[in-house]
Amino acid sequence: MKKYTKETAVGLFVFVGVMCIAYMSVKLGNVALFSDSHYVLNAQFSDVTGLKVNAPVQMFGVDIGYVKRIELDQEQGLAMVQMSINKDITLTDDAIASIKTSGLIGDKFLKVSPGGAGESLKDGGTIFDTESSVDLEELISKFVFGKV
Repeated sequence: MKKYTKETAVGLFVFVGVMCIAYMSVKLGNVALFSDSHYVLNAQFSDVTGLKVNAPVQMFGVDIGYVKRIELDQEQGLAMVQMSINKDITLTDDAIASIKTSGLIGDKFLKVSPGGAGESLKDGGTIFDTESSVDLEELISKFVFGKV
């Protein structure tokens, strides 16, 4: 009888441990399971140097979402950035998306400047006004070699 009690306790302990690992993996990995608290917007950039997936999307310095995916559109020669935006944030089609640098290390994030009187963007909509990232190394090399 005692044998089964110990086995049950060990089994329960292992089960709780696996559930804790699964929970922490989902939370720390920013995985949204069964969540519809975000909607997707797209933007096309000529250069996204330094921008990474899961980089923050900010408006007025406040995080409103994150970069979901970055792909290359070879037909148009542009980088396609897919953003996941909080549902409670409404953006219009005249909003401007810019890639900016944060801090001395140079972490990149996506800054969205809201538009004025455009139509609201729906899930899967596209922000057409974009400003690509500034490549600091390229600017310095142009200055050093006198091509400014």
